[in-house]
Amino acid sequence: MSNLVILLLFVFAGVALMVVLGERFAKPADPEQQARLQRWIMPLLLLAAFAGAIQYYFG
Repeated sequence: MSNLVILLLFVFAGVALMVVLGERFAKPADPEQQARLQRWIMPLLLLAAFAGAIQYYFG
């Protein structure tokens, strides 16, 4: 049980660090870059969902 608590603390600390660094150093994306990324996100999510379903049913 203590291993789980330690692992969760490390995960939350890592996420908090990513949020702080992202807010401090990340620059906003321009609309053109957002459009290019948005074009790829939905097909990749559908592909990941399909691959997960295949792995669930056949793996």
